[in-house]
Amino acid sequence: MITAHKQVDFLIIGSGIAGLSYALKVAQHGSVCMITKSDEDESNTKYAQGGIAAVITASDSFDKHIEDTLIAGDGLCDEEVVRMVITEAPDRIRELIQWGAQFDKNSSGEFDLGKEGGHSENRILHHKDTTGFEIERALIEQVNAHPNIEVLDHHFAVEIITQHHQGQYVNSSTPDVVCYGVYALNLKTGFTDVILAKTTLMASGGAGNVYATTTNPRIATGDGVAMVYRAKGRVSHMEFIQFHPTALYQPGVQPAFLITEAMRGFGAVLRNKDGEDFMPRYDKRASLAPRDIVARAIDNELKVRGDECVYLDCRHLDPEGLQTHFPNILEKCLSLGIDIRKDLIPVVPACHYMCGGIVVDTHAQTSIRNLMAAGECSSTGLHGANRLASNSLLEALVYSHRAAKTASELVHTSEFATGIPDWDIKGTADPEEMVLITQNLRELQAIMSNYVGIVRSNIRLIRALDRLQILHRETESMYRRTTLSTPLCELRNLILVGYLIIKSARLRRESRGLHYSIDYPRID
Repeated sequence: MITAHKQVDFLIIGSGIAGLSYALKVAQHGSVCMITKSDEDESNTKYAQGGIAAVITASDSFDKHIEDTLIAGDGLCDEEVVRMVITEAPDRIRELIQWGAQFDKNSSGEFDLGKEGGHSENRILHHKDTTGFEIERALIEQVNAHPNIEVLDHHFAVEIITQHHQGQYVNSSTPDVVCYGVYALNLKTGFTDVILAKTTLMASGGAGNVYATTTNPRIATGDGVAMVYRAKGRVSHMEFIQFHPTALYQPGVQPAFLITEAMRGFGAVLRNKDGEDFMPRYDKRASLAPRDIVARAIDNELKVRGDECVYLDCRHLDPEGLQTHFPNILEKCLSLGIDIRKDLIPVVPACHYMCGGIVVDTHAQTSIRNLMAAGECSSTGLHGANRLASNSLLEALVYSHRAAKTASELVHTSEFATGIPDWDIKGTADPEEMVLITQNLRELQAIMSNYVGIVRSNIRLIRALDRLQILHRETESMYRRTTLSTPLCELRNLILVGYLIIKSARLRRESRGLHYSIDYPRID
């Protein structure tokens, strides 16, 4: 077998909003290769319903958006980063529009701005309830038309290539780890190719599938975080996993269908089985409180009452407005026999977003040289302990822009690595029992959901870690003796992400934002 070796100026791992917008900017400086493990349009971006936050109107202000973000982040935001992202937002939005993204406007021709939990003003640009899909559409159209950009779909990035692969000893204390590219499993040929690059952007998205119920697509398996950690890169704030309060209650269905927060911004109210508007008991902002508060409130209602779900009530809202603003949700619910104009929508919290990840500076540089990161896989300091609604797409745009500026300078001083060996397949064989991979994944998701979910404790975390270590040993043994496959690589990455979440949660001896421990009750 001959392994393919490819050289490119700019390598991108992931095809969401961060990777796509970055590609369009660096393409003028050299050759670009984007790899994605599924279809080119499959990403977390595609499933983002609510919209993208930005200060657009005179009645709003940067200071208001900054304050809202800092409040939601519960004291752990980097204020410099928050100010940078929010003040750069209008420019990044204009670029999106120039690339063809369309946002809803009112009858006066002005942007029809929505309001979501934690926001003091209407500042959410949206395209009905399929904003992410619209952004992804526009960016892919531009990328596919660019002659300098090559998109390799169905290529799974397995490992970052560093000095380690040249035979040098590398650990977490090594002062100058360098990224030379990646080993990528070509899912069409079954061979693991070597892709060498002068610069690499990690834009691989989140890790929602570490939990049993998530709004993320099946591809969200924390690959980027796991690869960077194994390459001795820095990660942080992994304990802050955001559970979206309102996913459609459909037991056994994956991914869970998201009921956007914008519906509560439109006036929808959360109710328990008795019809009580229960949120005022938990927060003065009621159904428009930040996501961590709403998710914990719902979790408590379910545990205290023994109910399977709570309900989102839209029956008092304008039926035509619901149809105009939320056609996708209306259609989905109608297909299940639920008319949101007349019926209550059953909802439960589901894993939605990873606020921590790969540590980057304000130039999007990671602790590994020539490796940038942007989007959900990164930890920028913007979100702190809890992400403000609709700040994620914005963060991805701002940091991909900054990553592009960084990479366009690095590409002139970086060189392609030499002496990189082919992927070693000696001693491996096809897996005899794929059921073992499937079962280990289910066990992992059950462990994380039962012990490392919305509410945690030291005992639960210790129990989770003990059980995770068994899965780790079994999976690593299988990895060493088995030929590469997507399910095996994803399982391995998810186990590592689960470990990082647990490790970070055990180190945080307080309740803050998305991390709530009964052992450290909040004292305000």
